[in-house]
Amino acid sequence: MSVPSKFEARAQLKLAVLIDADNTQAPITEGLLAEVAKYGVASVKRIYGDWTTTNLKHWKERLLSYAIQPIQQFSYTTGKNATDSAMIIDAMDLLYTEKLDGFCIVSSDSDFTRLAARMREAGKLVIGFGERKTPKPFVAACDKFIYTEILRAPEEETTPAKELTKKKNSEQELKLDKKLRVLLVTAVEDSADDSGWAYLGSVGQYIANRQPEFDPRNYGFRKLGELIKACVWFDVEERSNPVDPGKLIYIKKR
Repeated sequence: MSVPSKFEARAQLKLAVLIDADNTQAPITEGLLAEVAKYGVASVKRIYGDWTTTNLKHWKERLLSYAIQPIQQFSYTTGKNATDSAMIIDAMDLLYTEKLDGFCIVSSDSDFTRLAARMREAGKLVIGFGERKTPKPFVAACDKFIYTEILRAPEEETTPAKELTKKKNSEQELKLDKKLRVLLVTAVEDSADDSGWAYLGSVGQYIANRQPEFDPRNYGFRKLGELIKACVWFDVEERSNPVDPGKLIYIKKR
């Protein structure tokens, strides 16, 4: 999925990955870092929590393997999330002291909504990672939001995660998804030229700007083009690229 145009050279971006251990499951680690690598280099990798408790023992064996730095934050008061505060303070320090291009905030907690918005105001790329239960305001505050259920290794997937990524591969199933149809049709129509054809890259950009949490993998497809082709609402045309041996995909509403 595309991100805003000012971040097109994303392979060279320097990113900070900040993980809320209290609200994130360890099995996503490999998938998480692989996803981050699509956008740039994880120059900073930190995870926050109270490491004196047994609650985070499932994380400890992974920290060394993936070179993630644990940040200790004691839970001073019951019911108060000191981890969130420490993570926000660190993020602001990094914003002003390090030459970073973006931040990956890994949490399902709405407390990071204002932080994400502030990072974007500073011109930084903000990618959120969280479970499907993540509050909508935090999702909307990010440039891109990725549901962590799709990042689990196949053998570690829970039943709900498997259901989430189950491919809607029949025409009937896709026809019944009205929200998906409205989103895709609107994206194609608003990105189309005078002849009604829209370039797939422009469609993806429109969707990323309008709905940060959209990801074709939520529907069981690896790429947006694969999802589009499986739909029954569009004509798809592959055109030769004059500067590249690959094909350019164009879409038109039927």
